[in-house]
Amino acid sequence: MIQTPDFKLWREDKVLIAVISGSWSRFSAMDFATEFKAIAEPLIGQPWAHIVYMDDWHLGVPEIEPIVQDLVVWCIKHDLRYAAQVYCPNMVKRYQMDRMVIEKTDNFERRIFVEQQAAFAWLASLGFYTLHTNFTHQAG
Repeated sequence: MIQTPDFKLWREDKVLIAVISGSWSRFSAMDFATEFKAIAEPLIGQPWAHIVYMDDWHLGVPEIEPIVQDLVVWCIKHDLRYAAQVYCPNMVKRYQMDRMVIEKTDNFERRIFVEQQAAFAWLASLGFYTLHTNFTHQAG
């Protein structure tokens, strides 16, 4: 598991799990992208999924947007099929996420969930199972 003040990342089977927090600078986004790719590398060449808990994330400066957009392109190019974002409804957060992460392509789908159990259940229904169905195991 990779842990910094801004994020925690780990992998369970074919699911990359993230918990993000704080207000992100360009450096936070660059560190996240680097670590994310390193953890995702063993998944390349097969379909995989991503789930992220974002309730404690307080947005980022505009300079993070191209970094996250590039990461999304890299992920989809390297077989990411599904992304579940978990956070309480927040129009500003949704706006920034929509600017950075596409919603759907022929081979990729992103969904937003209020309840983490629903997000884990959605991924499991698609064949992407995790050892735990919440973020507290490694992140709490």
